[in-house]
Amino acid sequence: MSTSGSPPPTVADVVALLERRYPPAWAEQWDRVGLVLGEPDAVVRRVACVVDVVPETVAEALAVGVDLIVAHHPLLLRGVSSVAPTTYKGRIVHQLIRADVALYVAHTNADVANPGVSDALAARLGLTGLRPLHPPAPGSPAHGGGRGIGRIGDLPRPMALAELTRHAATVLPPTTWGVRAAGNPARVIRTVAVSGGAGDGFLADATAAGVDAFLTADLRHHPAGEHLAEGGPALLDAAHWATERPWLDDLAAHLRAALDVETYVSDLDTDPWSVHAASPAPPTGAAPEATPQENHTPVPGATATTRGRTAPDQDDLHPAVDDKEPRP
Repeated sequence: MSTSGSPPPTVADVVALLERRYPPAWAEQWDRVGLVLGEPDAVVRRVACVVDVVPETVAEALAVGVDLIVAHHPLLLRGVSSVAPTTYKGRIVHQLIRADVALYVAHTNADVANPGVSDALAARLGLTGLRPLHPPAPGSPAHGGGRGIGRIGDLPRPMALAELTRHAATVLPPTTWGVRAAGNPARVIRTVAVSGGAGDGFLADATAAGVDAFLTADLRHHPAGEHLAEGGPALLDAAHWATERPWLDDLAAHLRAALDVETYVSDLDTDPWSVHAASPAPPTGAAPEATPQENHTPVPGATATTRGRTAPDQDDLHPAVDDKEPRP
């Protein structure tokens, strides 16, 4: 950390620090990471850490007087032909420029880092003995060093799937979505794979690793159903934002430890789902008894209170099935 007599860091200083920890070369080829807006020589005294760059988080950051926003999801992931202020993304760009606030993105390069997004998620669950779920290919820039997408670890003690679901809902940031699980509620879970963000592209990795359960986000009907039918690990599906929000604390701590800056971590829930209602139990005898694999027993306490906010254009922020590439 800088001494009190040293000059305050600049945007370039913060970028250099971030790119030592999350080198852009580690990002997927389709990704858009790095400095988006801001003069390199501009002074930085306060940094906001957010998952999504949306009007609500921008307003929050400006209200606390930040000079730089570090975001996980890219604002300009897909090509745009205009940033006119009459467009959704253009309005955000113009607002940041007018306020002299820089914007930096660390996305899949932070996912694969060690420590990275999934390390923070694993820590919330109390997992130990961490190793990568999907290591980078040999010869790729991120190969080695314990890096890779997702983490595998051991629970402090065995838990039934129902208990693990309640535990996850308690330790992850609260969302309307909460945490839902697929599998036999009584199944004993000892080893867990986690992957922050959309993770159904890594179902095969979780199966190959021999874990008991896989916690991620954005699981889809057919991939999840086929995975379970083939005897794969139990599944826990959390809100996308909630699986990536824990990383912001690690990011902020790293910035404060290395530079003379203040940090602000956004707890604004940018998950698009804002209302949840549980289905009533069917009348007795209304449906055949479910098999353990199809058992959808409600898990008390697994659904958090409503606090979601709608964030437009979220499709740009949800990585897809293969290597977290954006879904069409």
